[in-house]
Amino acid sequence: MNPFWSMSAASGRKRPEADEKTLSGELRTSPPRASAKKQLPSVPKNAVPVTKPASPAMSSQSTNGTHASYGPFYLEYSLLAEFTLVVKQKLPGVYVQPSYRSALMWFGVIFIRHGLYQDGVFKFTVYIPDNYPDGDCPRLVFDLPVFHPLVDPLSGELDVKRAFAKWRRNHNHIWQVLMYARRVFYKIDTTSPLNPEAAVLYEKDIQLFKSKVVDSVKLCSSHLFDQPKIEDPYAIVFSPWNPAIHDEAREKMLTQKKPEDQHCKSMHVSGLSWVKPGSVQPFSKEEKTMPT
Repeated sequence: MNPFWSMSAASGRKRPEADEKTLSGELRTSPPRASAKKQLPSVPKNAVPVTKPASPAMSSQSTNGTHASYGPFYLEYSLLAEFTLVVKQKLPGVYVQPSYRSALMWFGVIFIRHGLYQDGVFKFTVYIPDNYPDGDCPRLVFDLPVFHPLVDPLSGELDVKRAFAKWRRNHNHIWQVLMYARRVFYKIDTTSPLNPEAAVLYEKDIQLFKSKVVDSVKLCSSHLFDQPKIEDPYAIVFSPWNPAIHDEAREKMLTQKKPEDQHCKSMHVSGLSWVKPGSVQPFSKEEKTMPT
């Protein structure tokens, strides 16, 4: 028996008068305490422990309690961790910025530098489910529908579920969605397309497909300086070139400092050789004996 528990049980409960009389008259053995239950304090309202639902039916019940107690804090932490991963990945040509008004909405832009969609600049918005990371995969919607087999020609939404049929917690991450959005412009997939016209042209008339892609790229570029569709201080905004503002920043980016290691290599470095000059016999430096 746990001595601490026996002390707390003895001090916390008062013996009935009948038991006291019995104990004063004769010694009786108490029943085994194995079946006794510890009385825990009542659980505060909406305070649900972190447990995995035993069945799908219980998941909806635990979600409300979880979000009401600590869910918002866990969600915020998860999104901060996801954005940190995006920064560490350094995806080429992909830039994102979380919204000021809601962490569940991220603004982004993709620069395509070669291939069929070369010179394309496509702005998009990522919509993250409010039960992330336990819900469905995030959605990625382009501001203007890009002519692509995997982009809906009306809504501009990318078929993300093709790559993430089921969002797996701690395995799938938002940076993977961004990488997938970049890759679809370099590796064209025409199976089960959202834009059947683009898929058929890519398979049967590549020249007409290229022509429509060029028109789509030009259309997106012509609206590059438009105000964002969603009013938000952190929305990505492009402005025309202004030498008074941009020249200085451009010079700083183009000016590269000479690396220190390159500077050290140009200097004459002297040291011991492990091969004696004029021969191939190795040698070592003789140790000087110190007088005793």
